[in-house]
Amino acid sequence: MHDVKSEAMSSAWAGGRAPFAMGSKKLGMWLFIISDTLTFSALLVAYTYARLNSPNWPRPFPFNPSIIYSTIMTVVLLASSLTMVMAVAAMARGSRGATVKWILATMAFGSTFIILHLREWLHLIGEGMRPFSNPWGSPLFGAVFFGVTGLHMTHVAIGVIYLCIISIGVGRGKFTPEDVEVSGLYWHFVDLVWMFVFPLIYIMSVSPK
Repeated sequence: MHDVKSEAMSSAWAGGRAPFAMGSKKLGMWLFIISDTLTFSALLVAYTYARLNSPNWPRPFPFNPSIIYSTIMTVVLLASSLTMVMAVAAMARGSRGATVKWILATMAFGSTFIILHLREWLHLIGEGMRPFSNPWGSPLFGAVFFGVTGLHMTHVAIGVIYLCIISIGVGRGKFTPEDVEVSGLYWHFVDLVWMFVFPLIYIMSVSPK
C-alpha cells in the first residue's frame, strides 16, 4: 500500500512538473489553436456549401491583377513565417538582440499583409461589393468573403500586437524562449489558415474572362 501511495505521489500529476511534457503556456496556445481551427473549419465548410448550392456564385477575380495581387499577399505571409522561425531559433541560442530584429521583421511582413488586404477590400467595395450584395451574382458571396477574410485579417492584426509585446519583453530581458516559441505557434497558425483561404476563396473564384 505504501509503494502504491508513493508511486501516485511521484506521478506526473502530483505537481511540480508538466504532465503533458510541455509548459502551461504552450499547452494553452495549442488548446486555443484547436478551438480556433474548429471556427475557421466551420466557416470554410459553410462557404463551400453555399458555393456548391448557388448556381450563380460569383467568380469576380481576374488572374491579372486579382490573383497576382493575392499571390503577393501570400508570399508576404509565408516570408513572415520564415522570419518567425529565425526569431525562435535566435531566442533558443540566447541572442535577444537578433530575436527582436527577426520579430520586428515578422511584424513588418504582417503589417504589409494587412495593408495589401485593406487595399483589396477598398477596391472591391469600389466595384460595388457589399457584405450582402455584389454586382456579379449570389449576395452570399460578399458575406462569406468579408466574414472569412475579415476574421483572418483580425487574427493577423492581433498577432502583430502580440509580437510587439513579445519583442518589447525580449528586449528588456523579461521573456523566455518558451514565450517566443508560443507566439511563433500562433503566427504559424495564422499563416496556415491563409493557405486554406487563398485557394478556396481566390483560386476557385478566378474570372473566366
